[in-house]
Amino acid sequence: MAVTGIVCFLGDPITSVAQFSLAGQLRTRTEVRDGLGTLNAKGTDPAFFTSQRARLIFGYKWDRVNFNFAVQDVRVWGQDASTINNADGNKLMVHEAWAEVTLMNVADTTIKTKGIDNLSFKIGRQALIYDDVRLLGDLDWLQQARRHDAVLVKALHHGWQLDLGAGFNQNTDAFGYTGTSYTAGNVPAYVTNSSGVLVATPAGLMPLAPNGSVSAASSKAGAPVLANAVSTNGMNQQYKSMQMLYVSRKFGQTKFAGLFFKDDFSKYRLDSAGSASGGYVYGRRYDVKGVNSRLTYGLMINGTIGNASGLKKAWQAGAYFQSGKDRDGKDLSAAHYTAMLTLQKGRFSFGPGFDYLSGNDASTPANESRRFDPLYGTPHKHWGYMDYYYVGTGSPVGGLQDAYFKVKYQANLFFVSLDAHNFRLAENVPNAADPDKINIDKNLGYEFDLIANYSLNKFTTLELGYSFMKANNSTEYIKRGTMDQARHNANWAYLMINIRPDFFYTKPVAIKQ
Repeated sequence: MAVTGIVCFLGDPITSVAQFSLAGQLRTRTEVRDGLGTLNAKGTDPAFFTSQRARLIFGYKWDRVNFNFAVQDVRVWGQDASTINNADGNKLMVHEAWAEVTLMNVADTTIKTKGIDNLSFKIGRQALIYDDVRLLGDLDWLQQARRHDAVLVKALHHGWQLDLGAGFNQNTDAFGYTGTSYTAGNVPAYVTNSSGVLVATPAGLMPLAPNGSVSAASSKAGAPVLANAVSTNGMNQQYKSMQMLYVSRKFGQTKFAGLFFKDDFSKYRLDSAGSASGGYVYGRRYDVKGVNSRLTYGLMINGTIGNASGLKKAWQAGAYFQSGKDRDGKDLSAAHYTAMLTLQKGRFSFGPGFDYLSGNDASTPANESRRFDPLYGTPHKHWGYMDYYYVGTGSPVGGLQDAYFKVKYQANLFFVSLDAHNFRLAENVPNAADPDKINIDKNLGYEFDLIANYSLNKFTTLELGYSFMKANNSTEYIKRGTMDQARHNANWAYLMINIRPDFFYTKPVAIKQ
């Protein structure tokens, strides 16, 4: 965000300059969905709509305080009637609201305390963005994006970066509220009960499927059991608390980055509640003492060889592991490996990559899990733009292998890119749909993503995208729990207009000599 407004006050001229910034965003995305996120059943029609995000971002920096406030409105065109009443609600929300206070800065002579090149703390609603946003990112592609309520202590010293963060979620500060039990804040307001009637969700209950159990299709696909599941990359429960440590150091053209992330999930019990119209709502009630703690830790290394005038080679490799307990209290032992190579010659860049995320197979005990969950990152960037895996649409119980090849042409005002993916299961998944086969085929098909992006002016970009998925019965089985009932050729296209004005920007004026 550019800093463009300056206000001066009487006093010390060194410390009396305040810098303001005010920026906005209006981003519309018109989509044709014919199999995005999951395969469509035979005989169904494509979806067509336009979604919109409007965001206003205010920034303030003076002396040793940096303040940021971003408010956004997210909606689908026509979602609200042209005239609405108070009961219809709204989609206005605070996306970010944080302040960062500098405690030490070797370049600031007014700070007497020394010892660390730079030390600050950042507190409030904020995005956590690290490395290639594989595990921690702002998920900017999603119109709602992602943010955390947290405090972050940040230190820089002699090329080392160390970030230490923590968050603790709670439902209310009401008088008379006791204990620290936590139910994810974005529980659906309404749910279908066991009688098929739409009713208000009972307080403190995370609703299950209407009949209190998983449907046969969902069970076979390894999908979450929760109705309208609250998603952290396709899973089913927001964390109660988290603690993180990030350490990085660059040596020459090679960067090493280590991450330790612990997220704690409230324990629950199965419960039901009656509704006035009859029938029951089944769900999870998070009033059991204690948490299930999941540990994620690993190392990412990336570097470059050569320079832009010749053949520049950029490479990356990483390994992450998960242990402890998953959200449901199962013993967790999972892994994620990644490697990629990008060659760049002039405006062209291209190269292969491979990702492995572990999963469960038939030999996995019922009280254990080997499924790796890529935390709170931006899966849209890594595992196909059609969002079949590790997003709100769910992830394969058998894990994932993704072999990909990417090509990009970057000019001054536009770029064109093409990504090709071959998805495969990491582990064997039993085949309950075909008695003649023990396991389904590991091959999940191919996806091709084509994007063209053009900068119309300093503040406006146009982006056109098209994706094609060549799926098969294995894809249908892990996504829908069926075979030969869905169309295996999926398409998705979109046009996105992104307008990001800087309200304090002043166009340079040429001075005649």
